[in-house]
Parts: sequence; C-alpha cells; structure tokens
Amino acid sequence: MSISSALFTPFTSDKLTLSNRIVMAPMTRGFSPEGVPGPEVAEYYRRRAAGGVGLIITEGTGINHPSSVSGESIPLFYGDESLQGWSNVVQAVHEAGGKIMPQLWHVGTARCTGDLPHAEAEPVRPSGISMAGEENKEPLTEEGIKGLVQAFAQAAADAKRIGFDGIELHGAHGYLIDQFFWEHTNRRTDKYGGDLVDRTRFAVEVIEACREAVGPDFPIVLRFSQWKMGNYDARLVETPEQLEQFLAPLTAAGVDIFHCSTRRFWLPEFEGSELNLAGWTQKLSGKPAISVGSVGLEAEFVDRSTENQGTGDAHLDQLNSMLENNEFDLIALGRVLLSDPEWPEKVREGRQAEIIPFTTEVLKTLS
Repeated sequence: MSISSALFTPFTSDKLTLSNRIVMAPMTRGFSPEGVPGPEVAEYYRRRAAGGVGLIITEGTGINHPSSVSGESIPLFYGDESLQGWSNVVQAVHEAGGKIMPQLWHVGTARCTGDLPHAEAEPVRPSGISMAGEENKEPLTEEGIKGLVQAFAQAAADAKRIGFDGIELHGAHGYLIDQFFWEHTNRRTDKYGGDLVDRTRFAVEVIEACREAVGPDFPIVLRFSQWKMGNYDARLVETPEQLEQFLAPLTAAGVDIFHCSTRRFWLPEFEGSELNLAGWTQKLSGKPAISVGSVGLEAEFVDRSTENQGTGDAHLDQLNSMLENNEFDLIALGRVLLSDPEWPEKVREGRQAEIIPFTTEVLKTLS
C-alpha cells in the first residue's frame, strides 16, 4: 500500500510546531504506584517518542482535589514525588526528540467511594446526579467549583514549570468537565447551568484560569466528545449550528486546539456532510483539530478481543486523504501504539508488514 506524505508533514500553529501529524492519544494505564510515575513510565513514553510520534498526550492525571481520580496507581499531577516523576518523563521524551503534554483530569461522578488515593473522598457532581440519572448527592457549591478551577490552574502552572509542551484538559467521555456540558448531568439553575452555552461556563472558567497561570504562548488543548463512557449514543449537539454555539465560548476563553474524541474517525458527524467531528470543529472554530478513533484497527472500538485487530494499517488511505484535504490537522493513535511503539516509523518507511498487531496482552504490562 502506498502512503502519501500527508501523515508525516510538519504541523505548525501559532503556539506549537510538530514534526508530523501523529499524536499519541491519552490512554489510562495505571502503572504509577501511589500516583508516582516511575522510570518505567518514563521509558514507556520515551519509546513512543523515539518511534516517531509527533506529540504525546499522557494518560489522565489527577489534579489536586481529593476525588479527582479512582485508583492507587493512577498518576497524580501534584505533590513533589509525582511532579518529579513527570519531570523525568518530560526529560526522557525530549531527549528522544518528542513533545509531550499532560492530560489534566477530574473524573467527577465516575469516582468510586472508598477508592484510593483518598478513600474518604466522595465523588463530586455538578447537580448531584449520577451518570445513570440518580439524584443521590448534593450538587457542587460555587465555592467548591472555585476550588476545582484553581486546582486545574495550579496543575497547568506546574506543567509549564517542569517543562511540558502544553496541557490537555479532559472535557470528554462523561468526566467532570463533560458532566457540566451535558444536560442530563447538569440541571443547575445558577450561572453554571442552563442552555448549551451556559453549561460551558465551568469549562470556560477552567480554561481562563489555566491561561492566566501559563501565559499567552503555552498551548491549551481541550478534549471533548459526544459519547460518554457506557453511553455511546449520547450527544451534546445535534447540528453544526449547535456545535458552533458550543465551541464559541471555549475558543474565546483560550483553547488553542480541540481534540475531538470519536469512536471511528472516518464516520461523518452530521447528515449531509462527509466531515467528521474534528472536521466540523476546525471549520466552525477556526482552530486546529485533532481527530481520533480506531486508527489502524479493523475491530469495533469497544471490541478488545485478540481476534480481528488487523495488521495496523486499516483505513490509512482514507486517513491520508482526509489530511490532504485539510479536513483536520492531527490524528491521535491509541491501541496501535500500545502494541507497537514504532508504528509511525514503520508506516513512514512502508514496513506495514512488520507492524505488531494489538492484542489484549499488551494491556497487562507497560511495554
């Protein structure tokens, strides 16, 4: 198969320059005991940089809030030990010629009570409503929201201080920022609730606080999605007009790049157009957009079986065509990079036959 040069052309925006269009998607790994990324985490990311990834976005990292994440081995983005661990990761990636951003994360209602690192911490929710629609908790107070905004801003400041190349805010998949976006989990009647635009206010305040913390030239990426964990049919918007309304306040607040999470990058987002979510986002916001979704895989997004994962080059012709047409700017890869850190170099050199296919075995180790 012939691969055009589109995937491997440099990317340049006003705040970020990359050697190619390939992004490593954030993927929760959970190999950081007590929240501290160790040498094996640094080596894990270094291998992907050395393999030709233009930009690495780390797995989700917990901001400094007691209920930000669930699990004692999920990496944290606060505390001297964790931040030193991340500093070592940055150094390893930069030495391999790559660039890297942390994904800053708060899971909101997805947290399980009793989980470490803070077993006593209760999940926080915009309206006290679970993802299943159960009204069984008190909603976040405005004071609580203010504290969360500052926790994101502090993480952004720390990311810049220890040498990262930007930050990504996790506003997708039904986690906290997305819970404010979604009408089913945000039924507030104050300034943080209301219509589609009003429900962006929490994210806007987070973005503005992060921008103030890092200055005008440090890239801020926002990841968003229509779908939620456990609800793949959920939608924030139904039309391009609604998407434009949604994106406008986020763009004005300071987002530099939108990371548009979909399950299959090749599927159109709205009837009457071949553009996917990233394509529409780029068109409507005027900002660069990252697309993502089952690159190099033949199996369904939710199918992690050993069988039918393909050879790692599925849909590449279509991907290159979409990049050549400037439908979006960057493409994020997930599972294919878990199985083969050298996927970019092998594709660039026409060695697709050497690509190591994804299997569930790779999820058991940090290889």
